[in-house]
Amino acid sequence: MSFDEKYFSTHTYADITFAKYSMYWWSNRFYAMLARRYGQRGARLLEVGSGLGHLIGQLEDTFETYGMDLNHWAVKQSRSVVNKSSLETASAQDLPFAKNSFNVVIIKHIVEHLPDPAKAIREIGHVTEPGGILILATPNLGSLLKPWKGDRWIGYQDPTHISLKQPQEWLDMIRNAGFSPLKISSDGFWDVPYIPIIPKQIQKLFFGSLGGFQAMTGFVFLPMRWGESIIVIARKS
Repeated sequence: MSFDEKYFSTHTYADITFAKYSMYWWSNRFYAMLARRYGQRGARLLEVGSGLGHLIGQLEDTFETYGMDLNHWAVKQSRSVVNKSSLETASAQDLPFAKNSFNVVIIKHIVEHLPDPAKAIREIGHVTEPGGILILATPNLGSLLKPWKGDRWIGYQDPTHISLKQPQEWLDMIRNAGFSPLKISSDGFWDVPYIPIIPKQIQKLFFGSLGGFQAMTGFVFLPMRWGESIIVIARKS
């Protein structure tokens, strides 16, 4: 499957009405908060796999923002969302930037789509300046409730997820690229229902409350296994 307009309307972006307070909106707000907390104001920030531009669009008031995506259609659509960001069409596995170019690099739910995610993370290590920050998120094969979902687990639902790996494998790649993890966390249990006989809305309230609180506050506190994604914040050595 190609990453085209159809992909953005049927998979990760199924919630893509872009309505304020949608799950997509809260996710972008959360990662923008992390970038502001750990990054250096006014410095250069890159989002690898910037999609439709809604995350870097939130960060233009804080950083000198750059976005890149493999999808020409997505980059074109982004131009209606961002005002000052520099946008490029490029591969995460071959970043078109010089060494030590960025203070913050965000790669959110991209590495699982790549045939060689280790190369992409090494590329990020190359373009991140010493002391700079990497923010990475990807589906969490170590999720405590993944066995409850079996083949219906959210990470298995997208056929373009060709590089699902255990958390330790991602951490090894990150360290091998010259980063030291500062926070290793998760995003909560939002892939309801987990229990067939209980109404979905009740499960969303029960299982999703901690992840929702984390998303609203921007404070990263959930243990690595307590969610459907692993979130890693790391500093370049």
